[in-house]
Amino acid sequence: MSRVFGLILAGGQGARLGGVRKGDLRIGGVPLLERVASAIASDVSALLIASGQEDTLGSYTCIRDESATQMGPLAGIRTAVRYLEVRAEPEDVLISVAVDTPFLPPDYVKRLKSAAAETGAAYAAWGENIYPTNSAWRLNALRDALEDADESAGPKAILRELGATPVDWTKESANDPFANINALDDLIALQRRAFALGI
Repeated sequence: MSRVFGLILAGGQGARLGGVRKGDLRIGGVPLLERVASAIASDVSALLIASGQEDTLGSYTCIRDESATQMGPLAGIRTAVRYLEVRAEPEDVLISVAVDTPFLPPDYVKRLKSAAAETGAAYAAWGENIYPTNSAWRLNALRDALEDADESAGPKAILRELGATPVDWTKESANDPFANINALDDLIALQRRAFALGI
């Protein structure tokens, strides 16, 4: 039976938020990194944090990009694949999630793992909104795709190459469970949502 490894993509510089590290932002008084980690930790064999050039994210297993240049989320995924080279089997599944998605559905790991185990790759969707950084990849398929990919490519290009399956949560969630933070307005909206939900 294949195992699942979790990867939180937390290496962004938060440029549109004034250079703050997104994982440190708080929603409902809880840091985003802590919220996302607690949402998936019990469903994965190991939890990795792709932390860019930093290595100061508490007790989590941090993996750092080897490049000194900010290369986007795929750099974190590449680093995770290299880290798992001697720790995982080819049929194991890597599930990635952006650190700024604090309202992940409870069946996030289960549904994405099932889809990726069957087709090689899958990504989260809510209606027409798609989230390439919130994806699942069978390691052997991902490794092969990365070998042929340009260094500047993003997750969407790899998902497209693998013919990834969308996993849509529209029926299960009245509000977008993958809403994230790119600007101050997003942060305020998610703070209000947390307050309304009492979490």
